[in-house]
Amino acid sequence: MLQQTRVETVVPYWQRFLAELPTVHALAEAPLDRVLALWSGLGYYRRARLLHRGARDVAENWRGELPRDAASLQSIAGIGRYTAGAIASIAFGEAAPIVDGNVARVLSRLDALEEDPASPAGKRALWKRAEELARGESPGDLNQALMELGATVCIPKNPTCDACPLRADCRALARGIVADLPRVARKAAPKRVALRCVVVEHRGAVVLGKRREDALYGGLWEPPLEPREQPGPKGATPCGSFVQVLTHRRLEIDVFYMKASRARKLRPFGDYERVEAVRFDAVPALALSTLAKRALRIGLGDRQIGYRRAE
Repeated sequence: MLQQTRVETVVPYWQRFLAELPTVHALAEAPLDRVLALWSGLGYYRRARLLHRGARDVAENWRGELPRDAASLQSIAGIGRYTAGAIASIAFGEAAPIVDGNVARVLSRLDALEEDPASPAGKRALWKRAEELARGESPGDLNQALMELGATVCIPKNPTCDACPLRADCRALARGIVADLPRVARKAAPKRVALRCVVVEHRGAVVLGKRREDALYGGLWEPPLEPREQPGPKGATPCGSFVQVLTHRRLEIDVFYMKASRARKLRPFGDYERVEAVRFDAVPALALSTLAKRALRIGLGDRQIGYRRAE
């Protein structure tokens, strides 16, 4: 949960998650829909799907207990080199290196590395240096110290070099290039995608689609989206617009509302594996993205109770 999400945001999610799924076996046996629902709002839902798969790996292949070394940990779904090193060093005391964004910044400045940390050469240099440092009696403490140093002192802009315990050995500080490092390639602007969302209400229910597992927002429910250039449904009332910015996409969404006078047979289409009318009181229990919640709030209006449109 803490990967790509701030601590203050994570805490209430973590508490609710552990209250319902307190063990690896409970998580492994839970339906994926329920795991996604508990994760709903944290974003990057691939993490939740991999967490679920990883729990099943541990339950089935490791008798419900995490292996204690980084190499074995990386065999579990969702655990990469960084996470394996963090678990192995912090929980089990193995001399395993870690490199996250904070550590990459510290080491880039400490050794005045000119390579982009995301490049193959940059990754090799950083992991080699981290491996050299992850030694001694408490490699986990060393790794946590590097992460904390990058998060609080060796920050991206205006680092407090005077307070840094590594300042005497920092090559970037000695050369006066701290502000120039690490040298990160400029990211491409997110691709603009124009979409339409029609919130359809029928007799105390709202039409929602469940995304295919391999699609964007896989496994989540939402009022179905369609390209804006397609003809919209007749009788739909425009309610507003919003923008949802993802890592590589900028979704610009126009929201419409319409009330269906009669039930229609709903068939899957596009990226949706199911489309169905869901009663208002059942909607909050579903796995909904932030995008879906925003669309429902705009489409159902200010008089709603929860996600329910007031009669």
